[in-house]
Amino acid sequence: MELILFVEKASADKLKEILLKDDLVSRANVLFKDAKPLEKEGYYVRILGSEEQCRRALELAKDLAEEVSGEEKERVLKLLRSEDEEMLSGFSGVFQ
Repeated sequence: MELILFVEKASADKLKEILLKDDLVSRANVLFKDAKPLEKEGYYVRILGSEEQCRRALELAKDLAEEVSGEEKERVLKLLRSEDEEMLSGFSGVFQ
């Protein structure tokens, strides 16, 4: 499961600490990404994990962040996936 959250800059460090200190959520893939490329001030948080991990992350973040959905979520995912592909294509050159 994949969950996208948006957190204001002022709350980002606190949210990161809360998510990464939680035993269940910390075992998921948690990525904080600056929202500036999509013209927002703050961070997008992508959580890749089980349904239980994502549900727990949403519960922990309820007062600090909001869940991103719809068209905005698709734009965020497109940006993150294109960055992942660029990184992987550059990394593959190491093994040639």
